[in-house]
Amino acid sequence: MEELLELQYAVDTFYFLVCGALVMWMAAGFAMLEAGLVRSKNTAEILTKNVALFGVSCIMYMVCGYALMYGGGFLLSGIELDGAASAEELTATIVAESVAEGFGGGSIYSDASDFFFQVVFVATAMSIVSGAVAERMKLWAFLAFAVVMTGFIYPMEGSWTWNGADVFGLFNLGDLGFSDFAGSGIVHMAGASAALAGVILLGSRAGKYGSDGEVNALPGANLPLATLGTFILWMGWFGFNGGSVLKLGDVASANSVAMVFLNTNTAAAGGALAALIMAKLMFGKGDLTMALNGALAGLVAITAEPSTPTAFQATIFGALGGILVVLSITFLDKVKIDDPVGAISVHGTCGLLGLLLVPITNDGALLTGQIIGALTIFVWVFVTSLIVWGILKMSIGIRVTEEEEYAGVDATECGVEAYPEFIRN
Repeated sequence: MEELLELQYAVDTFYFLVCGALVMWMAAGFAMLEAGLVRSKNTAEILTKNVALFGVSCIMYMVCGYALMYGGGFLLSGIELDGAASAEELTATIVAESVAEGFGGGSIYSDASDFFFQVVFVATAMSIVSGAVAERMKLWAFLAFAVVMTGFIYPMEGSWTWNGADVFGLFNLGDLGFSDFAGSGIVHMAGASAALAGVILLGSRAGKYGSDGEVNALPGANLPLATLGTFILWMGWFGFNGGSVLKLGDVASANSVAMVFLNTNTAAAGGALAALIMAKLMFGKGDLTMALNGALAGLVAITAEPSTPTAFQATIFGALGGILVVLSITFLDKVKIDDPVGAISVHGTCGLLGLLLVPITNDGALLTGQIIGALTIFVWVFVTSLIVWGILKMSIGIRVTEEEEYAGVDATECGVEAYPEFIRN
């Protein structure tokens, strides 16, 4: 029995690490997607933000975020036990936990692998903010916000959802029937809520909206790069959703993982095609950027519950996300909320959709619980983010000057051009 448990421990730990690496690869997807959808004069800065935010996320979650989210002290409290414990002590712990939960009934894996899997989710939430505030935000103001978002704002709402803590001691979302399998709300809508608060205080890019209400297109510089980024995200999402099964070392879990992979893929396909068709109906042309955002919208929509739908249902859910994201992007432009990459619509609007779809296939979730959970996440993240952005705006400022924006934030914020051969000397 001990040998079987040790094997399950090794398999589940390895699976966690591989899925975490896939989610980490999503950072490359966000970087390429955003770099492709911004103008060439702002490319180096958006890449710098994506690299730096990942570093900030990893450090802040290590220092305090993980402890706030799951209880305990600071500096990886409890996580380092895996490294300090002997093989015999670990085996005894594994046996005791498995006996308590029934053989094969619990998730047994290295605590360090759990931290690694969790920390890349934090970075994903922060990456969503990056694209929405692109082309006019100060680099260091953005990174200052990233410190608070990844070290405090996200871990607090994560403790109420995935850790089951009471919301300020008032109510428990789990008791209300709230369920978010891999983070449509906890990760994606949270990131979008923080982004929305920043965009409201930041304002739109110069020239985006005319005085007569006209919406002016500011096309991205590299659509092949944006397409590559979308496919990287699509691939990384298998780790995002698949890893959230939390284990692989038994038949039931293996079947669940396979279904999650299948549903994740088909939801993305449904979202891409639905958005492309919707764009054709609305604009008369097949819009590549809408198709890309449609695929991501489908992925976000299925993330709240990828294990219980059938493949056909997952396709429909993804298609609903694809349709909704086109409508949402169009609406936000009408109300002059400038989001260069459509992040708020993809991750916020479709994150909410994903939460609301869960009770259709998951009997353990209640619509009222999903609504209360969504409101809790949105209100907490939006209000706290608005406060932090406001403090940064009053202190160091969050927006570059008009002259710096015109020249491009690559030159003014980073001192380097992404495409120097395209720039006149």
